Amino acid sequence: MKLLLTDCATLRSNGDLPLDSLKRFGDIFEYENITRAGLLKEAADADIILCNKTVIDKEVFDAAEKLKYIGLFATGYNNIDIEYAKQKGVTVCNAGSYSTDAVTQQVIGYILMHYTAIPEYNEFVKNGGWKKSAVFSPLVFFSDEVAGKTLGIVGYGSIGKSVEKAAKGLGMNVLVYTRTVRENGETRFTDLDTLLKESDIVTLHCPLNAQSADMMNAEAFARMKDGAFFINTSRGGTVDENALYDALSSGKLSGAAVDVLKKEPMSKDCPLDKAPNLIITPHTAWAPLTTRKRLLGIVESNIEAFLKGVPQNKIV
Repeated sequence: MKLLLTDCATLRSNGDLPLDSLKRFGDIFEYENITRAGLLKEAADADIILCNKTVIDKEVFDAAEKLKYIGLFATGYNNIDIEYAKQKGVTVCNAGSYSTDAVTQQVIGYILMHYTAIPEYNEFVKNGGWKKSAVFSPLVFFSDEVAGKTLGIVGYGSIGKSVEKAAKGLGMNVLVYTRTVRENGETRFTDLDTLLKESDIVTLHCPLNAQSADMMNAEAFARMKDGAFFINTSRGGTVDENALYDALSSGKLSGAAVDVLKKEPMSKDCPLDKAPNLIITPHTAWAPLTTRKRLLGIVESNIEAFLKGVPQNKIV
């Protein structure tokens, strides 16, 4: 079989994640970031396509006459034309839950950065501020405890559940909004309006779909507490970036942290480029090496299951 890997640059840094283990399934054709023309050419005789964010649309499916299987190095699958894959009889499998621990630690990291002012104090010391201080403990920046604060979690999949556990471990109160409520006797589920009004921190962990697109708009930010902190590690399309910029600039929010944008890589005219009190990371919450090794293992397991006729993590 021919296995086409289209965007390996999104999976490894300086060769830190060898992909040789995939050779047991067939001939591997690796591209760091395949061009559109290259994709159409190489897909023509590919049996399997493995990708992360490469767009596989109708044109690609029509060009790929031998294609049987698409394996995603990701949980999200909005880059695949799922309905057309179904029509063409192509199986699509994702890699759910591989990044739960990594994203959870990123969310908690954002919260601690914001409320401890560790980055600001570190910069203060490195710039000689402590050497010039008249007191042993210069209280230059505002900081606060997270214990007792209320964290609102939007979306209650594996990551949402993991963030809830970590937050409670820090002594935080937790509210959860999800479309499918499954009572467990411990979690406090609520509607979105209540969550926005009562939470000191709001973090998004929901998929991007018609219901969630731009869900955090000007009206939603206006409903949040004055001085609240906002986090998005889900999908950039869930947030109206102009509205977030305005909420930060006006002081409505004390800060925000985002790992995802509507357009990635970041565009030159991104509204959030110069936003105050904003932490931005380049869609790397999922990407510790340990996490990427786990991801590769899931992708391999998915291929094995497909070849045995019992596909797992199947989207279609």
